[in-house]
Amino acid sequence: MHYLITGHTGFKGSWLALWLNSLGHVVSGISLDPITNSLFDRANISECLQNDFRIDIRNSDEVKTAVLQINPDVVFHLAAQPLVRESYVDPRYTFETNVMGTLSLLEAVSSAKSVKAHVVATTDKVYRNINQVAGYVESDPLGGHDPYSSSKAMADLLTQSWISSFPGTPTTIVRAGNVIGGGDVSKDRLMPDLISAYLNQEVPTLRYPNSVRPWQHVLDCLNGYLMISESLMSGKEHAMMNIGPDEESFVTVAKVAELVASQLSVDSNWNLSESSEPHEAGLLSLDSSLAKTALGWHDKLKFTDAVTWTTDWFKKVEQNESSRDITIQQIEKFINL
Repeated sequence: MHYLITGHTGFKGSWLALWLNSLGHVVSGISLDPITNSLFDRANISECLQNDFRIDIRNSDEVKTAVLQINPDVVFHLAAQPLVRESYVDPRYTFETNVMGTLSLLEAVSSAKSVKAHVVATTDKVYRNINQVAGYVESDPLGGHDPYSSSKAMADLLTQSWISSFPGTPTTIVRAGNVIGGGDVSKDRLMPDLISAYLNQEVPTLRYPNSVRPWQHVLDCLNGYLMISESLMSGKEHAMMNIGPDEESFVTVAKVAELVASQLSVDSNWNLSESSEPHEAGLLSLDSSLAKTALGWHDKLKFTDAVTWTTDWFKKVEQNESSRDITIQQIEKFINL
């Protein structure tokens, strides 16, 4: 099988490319250049790729040309501007990338007759958040307070419209939550910020210590993506599907900091940010019953395991072990769970 990943130089995309390659599949990618110290570079993932296109997803002509040249069987659309705080800094770029970039790919995939399954990743933040305790289900209203969330909600609605208006390529929108794992070096992400601070004997700063997030390891999230693609190829289509952890993984930011510090054997001190911070949701959770019943999907890693796997990855890299070897070892370990 030939898999195309947009955003393959990013955190999730890098894990997915390495996973698919380890299973013997052909992998191609469309993305911007990776950020500094990315997993993509550190694990030499470019060696795994048949095609490595560096294209701005907003450029519809170049995207279409690349997709037709690649001629993939399955497409995972992960390319995005993925950061809430960055969306306040550059809202135009965020909307253009997340909305018009998605349109570019939908058009391209519709032109590629080879594609048997298309998985479009949005986010749990597409839901109109009313801070309810119960998890949001796929039919709940969409919204989005900040530019990132609203841009992803727009991309979600755009894809829903495309599925209805231009039936053809089997397509599912997948909504996932706060994903953690080794190799994430994105700006303003809690886990890499915590681990970097504690490993360097510094005190991290928390913006919203009492906010509750549904923490999930990247391999559990990607396992859901892969199961959705397999379901699409078998003829079972679902327009939208949540892939989120169980309630035991709904943990405050402060508790995450305490657990990370404990696993790194350092004091769990942290400072509260004194700067004015943009709005972020206080509580957000998903109901993934559909994925469990329709796919048989479930998280293999509990919350503490997900954090342990993440801290272990960074500790081993700090000890000069190979980023690629560690990542492949965790993938193989996960598959065998």
